Amino acid sequence: MILSADEWGIVALSLRVSLVAVGLMLPVAFAFAWLLARWRFPGKLLVDALVHLPLVVPPVVTGWLLLLLFGANGPLGRLFEQMLGIGFMFRWTGAALASAIMAMPLMVRAMRLSIEGIDRRLEQAAQTLGAGRGRVFLTISLPLSLPGIVAGLVLGFARSIGEFGATITFVSDVPGETRTLPIAIYSALQMPGAESAVTRLAIISILLSLGALVASEALARRASGGRTNHVL
Repeated sequence: MILSADEWGIVALSLRVSLVAVGLMLPVAFAFAWLLARWRFPGKLLVDALVHLPLVVPPVVTGWLLLLLFGANGPLGRLFEQMLGIGFMFRWTGAALASAIMAMPLMVRAMRLSIEGIDRRLEQAAQTLGAGRGRVFLTISLPLSLPGIVAGLVLGFARSIGEFGATITFVSDVPGETRTLPIAIYSALQMPGAESAVTRLAIISILLSLGALVASEALARRASGGRTNHVL
């Protein structure tokens, strides 16, 4: 299977968008996972529902909301443009933002399960021996939650690779800028005689997602010291 230069560009763009999306979302997702796993506060149920909302609303709705907030005339879009010089409309940065939002629920869920599975007695024992909260977090809580972090990263990556609805609604289909693998497959399906291109891009999508899942399982097992902590 030989890809054309344009198809290699689509693969490279998809990888860049997905990697940036999960990289940016990692601290946010972990913070939400920790908040939901360890804290009790008024409105926790609502926060939990809002975090997982992209899983259940139509992706086009998520894209429309991103358009309202981060579009050229959106309040957050103007803020990012003026403060950081980052624009989202018809840019790969917008595709990364849409992918990050869609990947967040899966990342939070995997990390939260891992945090909830930590034996609190280990943390309490360390505190009774004089370790501060920061040291307990860095030496006990964070390492023990690592399989969940890895799982969240890879699930977010796989979700980002397959993201379509919110992305095309938010940043449209711009060749070389926002045309990721799913959008390229959709565009090719609209053209007669492009079945071979669709097949090649679909195979690449499957291989990337499958490779990510296999790698995540291997990394999670290694991080857990060989225990059977499956990430899926």
